[in-house]
Amino acid sequence: MTDKKFKRTTVTAALPYANGGVHIGHLAGVYVPSDIYVRYLRLKKQEVLFVGGSDEHGVPITLRAKKEGITPQEVCDRYPQND
Repeated sequence: MTDKKFKRTTVTAALPYANGGVHIGHLAGVYVPSDIYVRYLRLKKQEVLFVGGSDEHGVPITLRAKKEGITPQEVCDRYPQND
């Protein structure tokens, strides 16, 4: 690795599917580790952008919608990720 200093760093966590509620696995496996990393970089005085979101276009959503007899949009509307 070189000593090159980057001016900005962008970090994102894995995007959960909007086919169910947020659970402890999301926290332990995705959000907490990425949050720790972002905080570490900020402690080192680096400029960091931390981006999150949800995936509303995956196969799990289509399967959930088919199983429940509703549209994929209705599945996504039922499970907002940013409450």
